[in-house]
Amino acid sequence: MKIAIMGAMREEIDPILEKFESYKTFEYAGNVFYTCTYGVHELVIAYSKIGKVFSAITASVMIERFGAQVLLFSGVAGGISKELKIGDLIMASALCQHDVDITAFGHPYGFIPEGSVMIETDSDLRSLAAEIAVDMSIDLYEGIIATGDQFVASAERKAWIEKTFNADALEMEGASVACVCHNFGIPFFVLRAISDSADGEAGVDFDTFLQSSAQVSAKFILEMVKRIGD
Repeated sequence: MKIAIMGAMREEIDPILEKFESYKTFEYAGNVFYTCTYGVHELVIAYSKIGKVFSAITASVMIERFGAQVLLFSGVAGGISKELKIGDLIMASALCQHDVDITAFGHPYGFIPEGSVMIETDSDLRSLAAEIAVDMSIDLYEGIIATGDQFVASAERKAWIEKTFNADALEMEGASVACVCHNFGIPFFVLRAISDSADGEAGVDFDTFLQSSAQVSAKFILEMVKRIGD
């Protein structure tokens, strides 16, 4: 099977690439893609750069040019739910775009005509992830992740997103990747490590956190790859 592994930043895919002795490199559509094999699977790995446009381009290329049949996304997110602490892992049950607003035409926030507010991730991949979390003794949360082309630092905005979408975390790529995968009919999974909590408390150096969380995510994602198709 051809499986895509995607992050938004270089730091999120480096720990995955480090697991392989060799891989091929391809430049296309303003980005770099890495291909290799892992067990019985062919992998295409890339980081998109931050934001919905770049992530949609990268996901589309992985599917259309490299033939990905499954897409796994790994990265960091800000916590909204008060139950999520810095370092916790959350998998998206569904994703939405919190910055889409055509309410002037009578539509709800996050809705685009001929689309939907929420796009659900693949239930089989979520079930697999839950099994892996138990085996790895990792607490894995499940909830709605909201996406937008803005870094949300305002407590008021976070509260609005939580109330409007019942969201647990927010980031800048997941929903756009979800739109691409949904339209191409590709099963997908989104895993995020919480980098800041709902109360705005940092409590950790972001660069240090990014490196440590990327290592944990890489191990988790590669275990998913190993078990897909079993």
